[in-house]
Amino acid sequence: MKCFFLFIAGLISTTLFAQQDTAGKSRQNGLALVRTIGENLADFTVDNLGNFYLLDKSGQLKKRDADGDSIGVYNDVRRYGKVHAIDASNPLKVLLHFRDFGTVVVLDRFLNNRNTIDLRKQDIFQARVIGQSFDNGLWVYDELNGKLKRLDDNGKLVAETVDFRVLSDTPPTPLYIADANRLVYLYDPEKGLIVLDYFGTVRNQVALLGWTDFQVMGDDVVGRKGTMLLRYTPGTLITKELSLPELLHDVDKMQVVMDHLYCLKDGVLFVYSLQNL
Repeated sequence: MKCFFLFIAGLISTTLFAQQDTAGKSRQNGLALVRTIGENLADFTVDNLGNFYLLDKSGQLKKRDADGDSIGVYNDVRRYGKVHAIDASNPLKVLLHFRDFGTVVVLDRFLNNRNTIDLRKQDIFQARVIGQSFDNGLWVYDELNGKLKRLDDNGKLVAETVDFRVLSDTPPTPLYIADANRLVYLYDPEKGLIVLDYFGTVRNQVALLGWTDFQVMGDDVVGRKGTMLLRYTPGTLITKELSLPELLHDVDKMQVVMDHLYCLKDGVLFVYSLQNL
């Protein structure tokens, strides 16, 4: 985390992305470009081992290792409509959320289909967002009932919180769920961050509004707001801000994993090294 913020602070703010696939490091105004990958990409995510998952606009999902070598391909994404989100926080178990169809497809590390969970069978008809849970299951925020629910690996309901509409006149509509540090993080850009324990008790709530690319990294949460990079440690009153260089102003998505920065721009994934910066 410290490395990331030192890296951002030291960047020079004017450069252009190269618009072709490359391999091998080159340097762009102090920023070490490792490679660019793919074309016509719609989304991506990276797991904590450095493997990355590329979803192209045709609906094909590919997995590559940190060196760019192919690991697996999943082609059956059109069966349930558009992929709303990819959760690869557990590299051995990848979740694809098809929100419009109320379906979660569970893939193994080679992108083979392990299981398909129909959330509607658990009377969950508006699954706003899903995420991996500590017990190898998944968290689901049921917007219709205003509850955070935990399902097991087979999609059976294990536990649920009280109705958030009882706790607040304006319940959250989170876009992000993460299970980390024995806590559950819900993020709603319009209402902020809610941190709960596994029993559904709210441990922290803070108005971090309008963030994108929200991540939990160690004890901190990180995100973008406009041209600013922000970091907040739950339980404190301090939010740190850094201006992003022009290079990173208009990327479509950004993710930091270990010592690499991943940026999606115009359908291409740019991979930068944070080492030696």
